[in-house]
Amino acid sequence: MVKLPIYMDNHATTPLDPRVLDAMMPYLTSKFGNAASRNHGFGWEAEEAVDKARGQIATLINAKPKEIIFTSGATESDNLAIKGVVEFYKEKGNHVITCVTEHKAVIDSCKALERTGKATVTYLPVDKHGMVDPEDLRNAITDKTVLITIMFANNEIGTLHPVVEIGKIAKEKGVIFHCDATQAVGHVPVDVERCGIDLLSLTAHKLYGPKGAGALYVRSRAPRVRLTPIIDGGGHERGMRSGTLNVPGIVGLGAACEIAGKEMAEEMARLTDLRHRLQAGVFERLDDVILNGHPTERLPGNLNLSFAYVEGESLLMGISDIAVSSGSACTSATLEPSYVIRALGTDDELAHSSIRFGLGRFNTGEEVDYVAERVAKEVVRLREMSPLYEMAKEGIDLKSVEWRRE
Repeated sequence: MVKLPIYMDNHATTPLDPRVLDAMMPYLTSKFGNAASRNHGFGWEAEEAVDKARGQIATLINAKPKEIIFTSGATESDNLAIKGVVEFYKEKGNHVITCVTEHKAVIDSCKALERTGKATVTYLPVDKHGMVDPEDLRNAITDKTVLITIMFANNEIGTLHPVVEIGKIAKEKGVIFHCDATQAVGHVPVDVERCGIDLLSLTAHKLYGPKGAGALYVRSRAPRVRLTPIIDGGGHERGMRSGTLNVPGIVGLGAACEIAGKEMAEEMARLTDLRHRLQAGVFERLDDVILNGHPTERLPGNLNLSFAYVEGESLLMGISDIAVSSGSACTSATLEPSYVIRALGTDDELAHSSIRFGLGRFNTGEEVDYVAERVAKEVVRLREMSPLYEMAKEGIDLKSVEWRRE
């Protein structure tokens, strides 16, 4: 018997792994010291825990512990990376290259720099699978380009960008490469050396850790990356991010990274199988379903589907016992169609019908089977009420119909 409700929105946030909570609990109770208090045992204990977490995170992404800067989450990391580079290297240039399907934390940071006149930004297009063309990137670089910021994996459609190629181009041109790897770290292999990444954003709550704890990897050599801080204070975190460290959250982030490193290969295989099972279960029951994102180069647990002739919000209300989403968690309050789906060349009607399924560590095969059947039944019910679906099945070309308001 499947227990309801079912959670399949793991790209928005993941449940806290009980093993991570176990690691955090002492630092929420008896080990309450401030990691910056270096004249007594309580502070030393906290500092030691923070240093351990730096090592756990660095190991997962093949970095050095000293290159890990703690933040409140990936949004802050993105802001620090983008604004910090533009400010520090303003004498060299002011051109930033990003992508139209980036997370809002990146896009809005870039737009803020444009509004204040601190940067000019090139927004690269994507192909029908949501992937950036490395040659488009190469052609966009100028002698004023100081930063390339391209995500590792898209948070809505799961597409993996050709990060290794992007990193090579960045190195060849001498441009700093920032990568928002929030959705990728802990789910697919991420190696900052192999990928040529200079700055990398990540957060705990996307890999079964707590909310409110994140990190920014900042390369220390070849090249040494410098940042102007966006938060001033006591000069914590090598002067890049002042503020009392969230020791319990940092401990949780470190533990989550260690667990992910040990279990990633097995988890990738299991989630890929579950994704295929869910996709097959939907496709064998329904017609006019479109897969959004790359068919193979995608996150193991991501399935984004558009159900033609169905309003996505109506579908979500009809399957209220299943937690899924119609876009990213940061934009789900708006009724606008997903800008990510539209960037694939999809029209508004189809974009409005897209649903993101985010499979995770605690989902089961039984849940997948239930969701496939439940979603299919609801789509059939909604389509039975749709005159557009009926017209399409009769062979009428809906794009050629002239609609008239009475």
